[in-house]
Amino acid sequence: MLQNFLTVGQQVVIIFILIAVGFICSKAKLINGYGARCMTNIVLYAVTPCVMLDAFQRDFDPSMLTNLLISAAAAIGVHILSILLSRLCIHDKDKSKKTVLRFAVIFSNCGFMCLPLERALLGDDGAFYGGIFIAVFNIVLWTYGLVMMSGSTRLLSIKNLAFNPGIIGVLAGILIFLFSIKLPGIVLAPVEFLSALNTPLPMLVIGYHLYNSNLRQALRDKKAYLAIFLRLVLIPLISLGALYLCGLRGSVLTATVIAASAPVAATTTMFASRFDKDVSVSVNLVSLSTLFSIVTMSLIVGLTCSIA
Repeated sequence: MLQNFLTVGQQVVIIFILIAVGFICSKAKLINGYGARCMTNIVLYAVTPCVMLDAFQRDFDPSMLTNLLISAAAAIGVHILSILLSRLCIHDKDKSKKTVLRFAVIFSNCGFMCLPLERALLGDDGAFYGGIFIAVFNIVLWTYGLVMMSGSTRLLSIKNLAFNPGIIGVLAGILIFLFSIKLPGIVLAPVEFLSALNTPLPMLVIGYHLYNSNLRQALRDKKAYLAIFLRLVLIPLISLGALYLCGLRGSVLTATVIAASAPVAATTTMFASRFDKDVSVSVNLVSLSTLFSIVTMSLIVGLTCSIA
């Protein structure tokens, strides 16, 4: 339990150092609104697909295929639970704020923060199952999440889905695993380099927005605390209990709970910025939930490891 606490705490400290760099760069006028938006687009349309290609770059194994399907079903269940709780518990007269709060409850930082933690605790299998959760995350994000944030189904066309970077990354990654495709070194190297940007770029963007936000106001926002409680405590504990009762054990259970217990997704800020929603609320949710996750993730992941 103590080792898990220290491992999670170390990852969170790393995240906050990166956010601090973005904060300082913003204060020094090295990052402006245009630059933050450009970095957001780079992450959404270039980095995320490379993360999926990198995670699924491994030899095919029939037993892993079974676990892949189980892990995908578990991830779908977690997202359905999150959607239901967000709609039942989060209400606000300000439609923009309500959208951001609900989005924050549904989508966890399963990629930017969890993959390093899953790899540290579970090795390559942890990264693989974490990648499956990210695959489901991307599908839900670019369908339900896109409609939710944009307020329209106009972007949800077959064409947009087919050429969506998140969906393309998922499908390509699955094909790479199923057929044991080995990317040539001249292709794999750029994929790995871009995949490595999955954590620093979003944190720099959050640091920029944090500099321009009102954190004191966030600390007085009771609804933000409710959203964070749902994201960090209720959803992971219900997920752990339900999956355990369904017979799930080992790396699949642990990786799923790690992803489910992660703080608010940095994508919340990137989507809020792109679709002109309440960016300050999204930044506060990401920052506060990441801070609180030092304790909540450590305890929940430690509990999961002890019973898995």
